[in-house]
Order: sequence, then C-alpha cells, then structure tokens
Amino acid sequence: MERRSGIIKKGIGVLDRAFGFEEAYAHCDIPCGIYDPHMAQMSAHTVIRMLDMISALPTEPSKMTAEDREKFIRCVNVKEEHAAMVKNEVRIIWGDYFKPEHLKAHPELHDLVWSIMKAGSKSKQTLDMKAAEELLENVQKFAEIFWATKNVQTTRAKSFYPTERTFVYPKV
Repeated sequence: MERRSGIIKKGIGVLDRAFGFEEAYAHCDIPCGIYDPHMAQMSAHTVIRMLDMISALPTEPSKMTAEDREKFIRCVNVKEEHAAMVKNEVRIIWGDYFKPEHLKAHPELHDLVWSIMKAGSKSKQTLDMKAAEELLENVQKFAEIFWATKNVQTTRAKSFYPTERTFVYPKV
C-alpha cells in the first residue's frame, strides 16, 4: 500500500511539473461560503429563555408537581443542548471562515472565542443567568466582528423573543 501511494505521489508530481497546476485552497471541508452567526445568537437566547422558564418553577422540590419536574428536566436538557450549539457554531466559523487577515484586523477574536467557549461550558454546567448573559453578549460581539469582515454594518435591536434581549442584525 505504501509503495502504491508513493507511485501516485510521483505521478501527480510529474503531471504538476508538466501542466503547472495552481495550488487550490479552501476555507472549510466543503467550501460552501455559507457562514452566519445567526444560529449561535438564537441558541444563546434559548439558553437565557430556558433559565427564565426554570426560574418560574417552584424552588422547593417538595412543592414541585410531576409536571414541574418534567418541565425542569426538559428545560435543563434544552439549555445544555443550545449552549453546546453555540460553541459548535462559533467553533465552525472561527475555524473554517476566519482568515489571518481577519485576525490581524480583530486581534481580540481569539480571546473572544475562548470566552464564548468558557461561558458556553458554564451555561451548560450551571443555572447561572450571569454566565448565559455573558455568553449572549460575547456571541453578539463575535457576530459584529464576523459581519465587519464582510464589510457589512450591523445594528443591535431588541429581539422578538421572550428573552427581551438584543440581537445583532446585519444591515442589508
């Protein structure tokens, strides 16, 4: 097998020297060109909403009905799933979309992504609203940087969601 791959490499080298193929680069596994931090923001809002719904439940376990316990479990599950979704969406954009020139123009990006990952983990692990709000705020900063790299201005507006927090929208 190793011999075969060596022959293939030599053959490609001969073809390359003969035809002078240009080197191709892709920014992701499938260079689709479709990136948008919208889902990360939606998921961060969902984390906050689940915490709002949890806080509306009785705090003493003895006062919780079976329906309250079931709702609590579902809300925690959805909160954790969406915190993980934030991390995944940001990780994909950070790893596949951003290029060295973006990082040069926005040197805070690495620390911001690190902060998103930490706030996402804390939002999964706890019922800490402060962590969830930090997650949303950092994702919004991330969205603003993302759109800036495309020379698209953004605006923050009150969302239409029950969280009553803001959302970063591109001005199109």
